[in-house]
Amino acid sequence: MDNGELSQDVKVDSKESAFYVDAAKYWEQVPPTVDGMLGGLSSISDIDLKGSQRFLNSLYQLVECPGKERALDGGAGIGRVTQGFLMKNFPVVDLVEQDKQFLDEAEKALEPTNHKGQFFNIGLQKFTPEACVYDIMWVQWVLGHLTDDDLISFFIRCKSGLKPKGLLVLKENLTSSGEVEMDSTDSSVTRPRALIIELIKKAGLRVIKEQKQQRFPHELYEVRMFAIQPE
Repeated sequence: MDNGELSQDVKVDSKESAFYVDAAKYWEQVPPTVDGMLGGLSSISDIDLKGSQRFLNSLYQLVECPGKERALDGGAGIGRVTQGFLMKNFPVVDLVEQDKQFLDEAEKALEPTNHKGQFFNIGLQKFTPEACVYDIMWVQWVLGHLTDDDLISFFIRCKSGLKPKGLLVLKENLTSSGEVEMDSTDSSVTRPRALIIELIKKAGLRVIKEQKQQRFPHELYEVRMFAIQPE
């Protein structure tokens, strides 16, 4: 599904559909580079990936830890997280990305590597994972592009995609104001921690481990990682 098809699918008279269409239009104009994926902050990529690796390592210290066979990169962009982190931990990594230009770039970048996995060109609000296949579903910096209702529905569908000991990991910006903050430029929202936790609970999931990303510039939003599992 390319972005033209996406626009046709969701283009009805509602603010909710405009939220998705406007975001798709924004990302169509963004170059398929690390700098593009990180809004001009490619300098934080290495710090981000190292923080993610430390958090993942901590999950394998748990008594009921997940396996290490297959992962999902949700909102994968050009495959930065897959290539820089997930592939080093899982022999199979599937990528889900709404923007076809980004996904094409990911395929191109991963082709000369030992990457194994599928590429799904679809938004997370419409993605349904195969049942009971993922040890880790890693979803980073994309939740703000889903409405609350679609996010709950996505979480519920993720539950079916996890293996019995599998975990859904969220890595996301959080507001310090306690309020939802809207960014009209890319048609996204940033939620406070309390709302993220509430939506997780509404989907029948619970947080089993949480950690703040360290060493990011102070002017950025706080970023936290949440490991969650079905209740």
